[in-house]
Amino acid sequence: MTTTQRTVPAPSTEREERPQPVAYPGAAQSAAEMTAHLPQREERDSDSGRPRQADILRSIGEIGYRFVRSDQTIYAVQIGGGPIARPIRSKGGGGGTGSLRQCLIREYVLSTGRTPSQAALADAIAALEAMAMDSESQDVHLRVAGDSEDRWTTWLDLGRSDGLSVCIERGSWSVFIPEDGVGPLWRRSRLVHELPVPERSPGGWQHGVELLRRILPVSADSYPMVVAWCLAALRPDMPRPLAGILGEQGTGKSTLCRMMVRLVDGTKAHLRSVPKSEDDLAVTTAAGWCLALDNLSGMPGWLSDFLSRTVTGDALAKRELFSDDDVVILIYQRPVLLTSIEIGVLQGDLAERMLPIQLEPITGKNRRTERRLWETYNEFHPEILGGLLDLASLVWAKIPEAEASGRLGELPRMADWAEMLWALDEVTGWHTLETYTGAQDDLVDDVIEGDPVATSVLRWATSRPSPWTWEGQAAQLLAELQIPPNTDKEKDWPRTPAVLSARLQRAAPALRRRGVDVRKLPRTKSGRPLRISTEPATAG
Repeated sequence: MTTTQRTVPAPSTEREERPQPVAYPGAAQSAAEMTAHLPQREERDSDSGRPRQADILRSIGEIGYRFVRSDQTIYAVQIGGGPIARPIRSKGGGGGTGSLRQCLIREYVLSTGRTPSQAALADAIAALEAMAMDSESQDVHLRVAGDSEDRWTTWLDLGRSDGLSVCIERGSWSVFIPEDGVGPLWRRSRLVHELPVPERSPGGWQHGVELLRRILPVSADSYPMVVAWCLAALRPDMPRPLAGILGEQGTGKSTLCRMMVRLVDGTKAHLRSVPKSEDDLAVTTAAGWCLALDNLSGMPGWLSDFLSRTVTGDALAKRELFSDDDVVILIYQRPVLLTSIEIGVLQGDLAERMLPIQLEPITGKNRRTERRLWETYNEFHPEILGGLLDLASLVWAKIPEAEASGRLGELPRMADWAEMLWALDEVTGWHTLETYTGAQDDLVDDVIEGDPVATSVLRWATSRPSPWTWEGQAAQLLAELQIPPNTDKEKDWPRTPAVLSARLQRAAPALRRRGVDVRKLPRTKSGRPLRISTEPATAG
């Protein structure tokens, strides 16, 4: 192995002319004035009357940045540098934006030709962080944000270094860099990738979504639901269903999932495998906008509960590293997709939050090469995104009419999602709301068939002439029920009345939609009885 030595010249006492543009002119000028008289090696004597490195770095931070607090975290926002909130200390760089620590080092080197010491940098960061404790409170957003004045207006961060954003209003959308103090602040992580600048098409939203339809490996019936999910991903703080992309091998599940994610979350967004622990999944979920899990072979209980909470909003508090008395709080509500050949048994909570998208096998004459498919997708991505934004602005204008229309009838569990589907159907003439409610009805049967307790109770209750009501203790019910065929008594069947009661609580929503109402009655001296009824007034 040959080692080549290179002599690095010592820093000149005169400031070098550098071709790089200075990022923060005010801070650079201040740093240059404060360091112009320093010798090649700075004196460490604090009594020399010369400004120390820490003071110079602190001055750069005070002149070049303003500080905000969001969720008990302090961020630095470059003055005149776009609406990007940088973390204070992150050595990893805060995604593609850099942390304040990195920016101070860069500006010091550009301004002085010298490298600051780690001790001086730590002192300056500590001082700036302390001075920022009483800074203003302002929300910092990831990828999608609501508007502070109009709740029907939303913003989309394009993930660019210049802070370019899209403002989606009722009936229109526009691309611009929000002015300082106007518009949302964005935070960036390594999972926030750049989106293309959307392009308007003379053909309106129809042209953009038609381009998407030609590329996506999905049937004409499922295509409107794909568009609906992508629209919902552009609205913050909205409960939206989990898109379950299902199909046999070779149906393009992973390709469809990548295209849906990359349309709204950047060209380099990737699918992920399921980690081993809920904490690991929570960290990655909070760091990115869309959560896409690929090739699930089953649905363990902890993952089902986690996904149910993720689409409606959740938070995780865990101990901060290298700290005994502080915690880190992760807050997230995310659009979720997953791909699977067969998910398996679904719990009722997740089934009520799922949008199944079934894919059909791709025949040989319709199959395209991966290279050509992605070349076409990347070429039309700006127009597709522009068409989606055109459609979103029209749907946003219709959503306020959904509640006042009186035509929605009985809303499903995700009422906000149902209102958006109604507005989408009004604009496009599609039938997405009907399709979704039909899919939900099919999932009810899947939930019941996958739960032997629900199957046994449904068969037992509906075998009586209706209306019919039974009241009694869980122990009595356990003795009454018959175990369905092919049920593992040790594994799948409740062995105690308490477990039976808990299983019934979980299955109650699905049973109610099949005409069997299961409720717990007020506690008595002998325990808490159950009431099972097929009376239409009760079960409905």
